[in-house]
Amino acid sequence: MSNVTRIRHALPVSQDIAAAVADLDAALAKAIEAAKDAGIPQGLLVGLLHGHAHAETHKMVAT
Repeated sequence: MSNVTRIRHALPVSQDIAAAVADLDAALAKAIEAAKDAGIPQGLLVGLLHGHAHAETHKMVAT
């Protein structure tokens, strides 16, 4: 896992990375609110988010 960058070890991060993280956070919050408003059950929403997080983690450690 030497190819995995831990942001906390790379501080301070560039303004580009900080902006990308803020944009990602805002987009996720907006999508979660839209899903809630559409009536998607909370358990399904959590499961989808967990599945994507798991898949991205697998990509990071498998290469």
